Amino acid sequence: MAQDIRDLLKQDLQEQNTKMPENHEARFLDKLNKALPEKQKPNYYWLQIAASVAVFVGLSFGVYTYFNTPLVQVPTTTKTVVATKTLGDVSPDLKKVEDYYLANINLELSKVKLTPENKEMFDGYVQRLEDLKKEYNKLSVELTQDGPTEQTINALIDNLKFRLNLLHRLKEQLKTLSTLDTNQDVI
Repeated sequence: MAQDIRDLLKQDLQEQNTKMPENHEARFLDKLNKALPEKQKPNYYWLQIAASVAVFVGLSFGVYTYFNTPLVQVPTTTKTVVATKTLGDVSPDLKKVEDYYLANINLELSKVKLTPENKEMFDGYVQRLEDLKKEYNKLSVELTQDGPTEQTINALIDNLKFRLNLLHRLKEQLKTLSTLDTNQDVI
């Protein structure tokens, strides 16, 4: 059973040199085409044309808006914001007066202790303080527009005094309210 490997290789080479029968390849391709027919590729020419038109329209719109927008846009409604003058802008001495009153107003306001019992009273005073602050801002605008006059400066200072006095009255009323509450607790 043992065979020489050289004889096997010679025999193999002889078998390989044999030619295939004629039309073998053509018959194979026919059978292949019958078993697996080629599918028709869909025609996408209309999609390519539509994409080209879309790109063209987009670029045209971009160029149109680029060349038809003004370089500097002017707002249609303009609000002029004018910096208002304060007492400190008129004189350094008046600045000291204004700073003194504003610091004391803020100090007195920070000292107020808010409780549920005095909240309603406190809110009333705060509303009055807001009204006075609005009036102060109107006077500052008047000072800016008309210039410093004795009446305007006195009105600004009186407004600051009135706000500080209002806070002192609030503190006094809160004290009397708290003493009434403590007296009622004792009884």
